[in-house]
Amino acid sequence: MQYDAVIVASGSGSRLSLGYNKVFYRFKDGETILDKAIHLFLEDDDCQKVIVVTKPDDFVKVELRPKMQLTKGGDTRQKSVYAGLKLTASPYVLVHDAARPYLDIADLKALKDTLQKEDAAILAVKAKDTIKTVRDGYIQKTLDRNNIYLAQTPQGAKSHILKAAYEKALNTDIPFTDEASILEYCGIAVKIVDGNYRNIKITYKEDLDDF
Repeated sequence: MQYDAVIVASGSGSRLSLGYNKVFYRFKDGETILDKAIHLFLEDDDCQKVIVVTKPDDFVKVELRPKMQLTKGGDTRQKSVYAGLKLTASPYVLVHDAARPYLDIADLKALKDTLQKEDAAILAVKAKDTIKTVRDGYIQKTLDRNNIYLAQTPQGAKSHILKAAYEKALNTDIPFTDEASILEYCGIAVKIVDGNYRNIKITYKEDLDDF
């Protein structure tokens, strides 16, 4: 299947307290978080284009490689993804957080295989812990963790479906946080593909300590 990858890299990473966009944090092996996040897509023959959405000030920090393209992000994740979607041309699109550098090739393949049978699919893992809903510091309800999944990226769909969903979402004030929530809003069924607990989103310094 031919697809384009939209890599969302326009955040600030303030919780890491680096003083710069966290996706440009460099590991001991010399690679940045962004380098690791896009590696599988650059190596995958099915991927036709890797669109990195980031701030214009960060363009010079990105090492452009074959089939890569840069574009300016917006002031929200939703607007940044839409900016990338407008540059896609393949039948399918995968949206991936640049702060997730540990995507496994087997999980990417499983997601692609599922998308050939479904309109939309995302990687997700079952919740390990007991989940509570809380209000004003007090537990309101305990949820059945067997029905709770933690969403990851990539999240993918047929390109025309995801583009149409994003265009519809632009006319709302709902603070969507991922592609699945926008597709849900538009009535599109989204298939869960079991992911890998290692596919974390780098958020805090402790996320880096183990690697």
